Amino acid sequence: MWMICKKEWNLFFSNLTGYISLIIFFLLSGLFFFVFPSTSLFSFGYATLDSFFSTIPWILLFFIPTITMRSLADEYKAGTFELLKTWPLTNAQIILGKFFGTCLIIITAIIPTIIYAICLQTLSNVGGIDVGSTIGSYIGLLLLCAVFAAIGICSSSFTNNTVVAFIAGAFVCFIFYEGFDALSKLPIFKGGADYYVEMIGINFHFKSISRGVIDSRDIVYFIVVIALFLFVTQKNLLKR
Repeated sequence: MWMICKKEWNLFFSNLTGYISLIIFFLLSGLFFFVFPSTSLFSFGYATLDSFFSTIPWILLFFIPTITMRSLADEYKAGTFELLKTWPLTNAQIILGKFFGTCLIIITAIIPTIIYAICLQTLSNVGGIDVGSTIGSYIGLLLLCAVFAAIGICSSSFTNNTVVAFIAGAFVCFIFYEGFDALSKLPIFKGGADYYVEMIGINFHFKSISRGVIDSRDIVYFIVVIALFLFVTQKNLLKR
């Protein structure tokens, strides 16, 4: 499994696309956090990272499918999937290797954003940021990234076209992050059902953890969604 994980890491950083993706990610997150008036930390009269944690999922919604679109689609297209199957690895180990390799790349991109919290803490005159809420938000963000990674790898397992894999991955990530929230606001779901429809979406549980309270139900939700998409991926590999 760790051979696949290392392979994913090396593949991402062996070409210019990986570095360009990281540069765009850091550029966009920096612009949203420091430049754009509606989300800039300088637009608030108190120390808060709320604007960062409300906008970063939207950037990741496109950034992560960029990483995962080649996971299996490129293997199919280049004919290396058959070669991969000759390794002493099960389908589950191949999938988990690709999943953890993708997560490692994402964590590499997320860790430098901690500097935003340090900057805000340094610039704050009184009180500083809410440390508990910030830690909870980062935990929620990592779980959200793991779900997006699982969705992206699953989408990549359906096709040998990387563009289709990217579009499908980004679309499903959008549905799970924002789609159920929008769906819950339809008049047909008013009267109690809207709450349960909203609970199906990622955003509901991400916001819950971001308050600084780690609820086991939220953790279980993320684990179940990740397991579901990885299970579907395994079924796709078995068909091949």
